[in-house]
Amino acid sequence: MIKTIKQMKNTMNLFRIFWAVLLLFTFYSCTQNKNVSLNQKSQTDSKQMPHLEKQGTATRLVVEGKPFLMISGELHNSTCGGFDYMRPKWEALAKKNLNSVIATVSWELIEPEEGKFDFALVDSIIAGARKADLKLGLIWFASWKNGSSVYAPEWVKKDYEKYSRVKDENGKPLDILSTFGDASADADAKAFAALMRHIKEVDSEKQTVVMIQVENEMGVVDALGTTVGNARRDFSDPANMAFHGPVPQMFIDYLVKHKDSLFPELYKVWSANGFKTSGSWEEVFGKGVLKPDTKDWQFYSYYTEELFMAWNYARYVEKVASSGKKEYPLPMYVNAWLKQPFSYWPGKYPSGGPLPQVLDVWRAANTSIDFIAPDIYMDEFGWVCQEYTRNGNPLFIPETRGGEIGAARVFYVFGQYNAGCFAPFGIDDIVNTKSDPLEESYAVLQNMSAAILEHQGNGTMKGILVDKRSPVQRFELGDYIIEARFAGGEKSEIAGGLIIQTGKQEYICAGKGLDVLFIPKNDSMHIALGAVYEGTFKAAKWINERRLNGDEIHTSLFTGTGLRISDNKVSIQKVSLYMYK
Repeated sequence: MIKTIKQMKNTMNLFRIFWAVLLLFTFYSCTQNKNVSLNQKSQTDSKQMPHLEKQGTATRLVVEGKPFLMISGELHNSTCGGFDYMRPKWEALAKKNLNSVIATVSWELIEPEEGKFDFALVDSIIAGARKADLKLGLIWFASWKNGSSVYAPEWVKKDYEKYSRVKDENGKPLDILSTFGDASADADAKAFAALMRHIKEVDSEKQTVVMIQVENEMGVVDALGTTVGNARRDFSDPANMAFHGPVPQMFIDYLVKHKDSLFPELYKVWSANGFKTSGSWEEVFGKGVLKPDTKDWQFYSYYTEELFMAWNYARYVEKVASSGKKEYPLPMYVNAWLKQPFSYWPGKYPSGGPLPQVLDVWRAANTSIDFIAPDIYMDEFGWVCQEYTRNGNPLFIPETRGGEIGAARVFYVFGQYNAGCFAPFGIDDIVNTKSDPLEESYAVLQNMSAAILEHQGNGTMKGILVDKRSPVQRFELGDYIIEARFAGGEKSEIAGGLIIQTGKQEYICAGKGLDVLFIPKNDSMHIALGAVYEGTFKAAKWINERRLNGDEIHTSLFTGTGLRISDNKVSIQKVSLYMYK
């Protein structure tokens, strides 16, 4: 009996040991699985796809988990239209201090036959940029480019019955796909989805492609037409029916919700018609008129027609963009051909394109487009930047002027408007030049991009842009009024820079051809320079290169107190200040 009890106790002890071991094993396995899961998550996070993020008032592009400033340029339209033509240019562009390039992908080349896709050229573009360590923004030239439909495949161009065209007021067909052509929208969306699916397959790991432009400078335009207003909207039968039909409820709901922040002209016409929440386009927004009180073409007004076309372009683009985002949701944007003094009325510039006066329409109609970008060739550069940063729209400039003008403006937009991209058009031309002013500015901006990104949206950075016509710019930053003066030589027409407050009495300024003076806000205080260094950044850390004093700085009752930034080269200077009574 005693032996039996001892045997039972031994057996129970063995069971206890067995369960203890089992529990320890289970705990170990769970811990290891948890660690594996965390490691997998960490690996996923480190390879998160390109996206946009907010920092303060700024919107930044994030690539490979880090904010990325697109110091860029857009290629000519047909540069990527052949395999051999572009191959030698990638490395040359990288040597010109770009970190990214905006290139075109055309519908006609990837779908030459309906339903048969060929992505060989796309692969060549991605491979060339990747080898040169350049990031890519791709433009989808499809239904529209500069308002026309020349990049659609031939099987679309030749079938006028299936893929309907815009008609002007006289019934003349224009070579522009109509936004009321469902077959066109479906075919475009299908091709764009196929493109995005392919990019995901070949590039999601390396992330060379970071952004997509959907279509190009769309809108109804008949620049060669002689009669003002004939092409202010689509006058095809489906378009006429929609124009005289009710304003879509989706747009009305947006107007009601955002009434207090609408673009002034939109608010004005809606208000003038009693803030109606139902009715046709003319009942809600008024009848487009040819103002009889002047012969000046800038006063021709067809705003209601432009609103109508903006809605229909935006809804078409939403169909295309959303189809691509379902496959691979890279950041996407649309761009605008702006009004010019010589083309001030809708139809002479693309009516319905994403211009400032219709941005609310585009926001209401489109959820897949992340921001709206201006192509800026106008002298009113600052005004355009201001208009395209309304209501939180981030500033990305995919087309603009290069050369001396671009070399100055690029500092201004990064410093003043927290821009995420600056890309002069025809950037491949720079490859054939021995020296271009943009190249020097880009080298400095690449060097200090980490500092720029750190200060975006925080109110600690300002942009500077002065020229011979407007030689002085004043603004506040920290405890000081900053007065920037044009100091360029006889050959210079424009100067630009940016200034960052890095401490209560410390600033870093970069640019060329500037005098940058510091004035205390408190009139009872005097100011003096503690130290001024010219330097550079290495691994995002500031490195002094030489101490500046004497003739290389401003420190007198006659010239003021501040920095002299030479017209001979773009430089970065760091200054410490002190005040006294």
